[in-house]
Amino acid sequence: MGISKVCILGGTGFVGRHLANRLCSSGITCIIPSRNPQRHRQLSLAGRAQLVAYDPADSKQLASLITGCDAVINLVGILNELGANQRFQEAHVALADRVVEACKAAGVNRLLHMSALHANEANGPSTYLKTKGEAENRTHTLGQPQLRVTSFRPSIIFGPDDSFFNRFAGLLQSIPGPFPLACPEARFAPVYVGDVAEAFARTLDDRQSWGQHYELCGPRVLTLKQLVEYTAKCLGKPKLIIGLSQRLSALQARMLGMLPGKPMSYDNYLSLQVPSVCNDDGLARLGIEPTDIDAVVPYFLGQKGERGRLLELRKRC
Repeated sequence: MGISKVCILGGTGFVGRHLANRLCSSGITCIIPSRNPQRHRQLSLAGRAQLVAYDPADSKQLASLITGCDAVINLVGILNELGANQRFQEAHVALADRVVEACKAAGVNRLLHMSALHANEANGPSTYLKTKGEAENRTHTLGQPQLRVTSFRPSIIFGPDDSFFNRFAGLLQSIPGPFPLACPEARFAPVYVGDVAEAFARTLDDRQSWGQHYELCGPRVLTLKQLVEYTAKCLGKPKLIIGLSQRLSALQARMLGMLPGKPMSYDNYLSLQVPSVCNDDGLARLGIEPTDIDAVVPYFLGQKGERGRLLELRKRC
């Protein structure tokens, strides 16, 4: 088919930035829509990345935007609802429908879709997993027969600018004394953002991936408590992690869900009741060797811990 120009929805986000760099380095032009292009000018410096102003609610604008593209990649997703413009149904399902409609209107026949591990429209325990599952199902079914769709279901994604290890690092450094942790036995198989970007890149022009769903996991399964303890170790900041019971975990989630920015919500708590572990090795199917957290996390968290120690020394002086 030959792919030379791609539109990446959600291209200014964590995965999007890494994917845009990966595709641009291969000579592919990336159109990256954004409500505020001026905030992400560093992306346009990648050479073949082009930032454009975009209103997600405008279906006609989207069709115009992707006209001339060989493929569209939808990475948009939210972990928590934050106001009228960031609802699960709108961000996941309604947008997915608009993307499919826009692709058909613009004559684009290749679509890659970011879902979530164990997304399930019928039986997902949380609204997040239910709407992710519905969006994935609708993208595959409504796109037929014109659209060739591939979807991806990653576990928690890590990397230098992630919102998982970095968030816990910030909490560990700011909360004095023992660290109370909700859902300590929740299980994850953290997958490296570079491997996720590689999975998208390899399937972009691969006929064998049409209609496929790829689960993406790293090489190790760890509990949330183990991951937080690992974070503390990388920071060089020993910390007592106290795992909360299910009842206290639910209570903490409800309380944190009332704070600005929702550090955690009850819907997050419900999502954590399903192990974020792959049943099928999508990276192996794509010939990608998974990257272990040991190869990446100690380096960027070690730098963060060193900065914290230097700041503390300056305060003492």
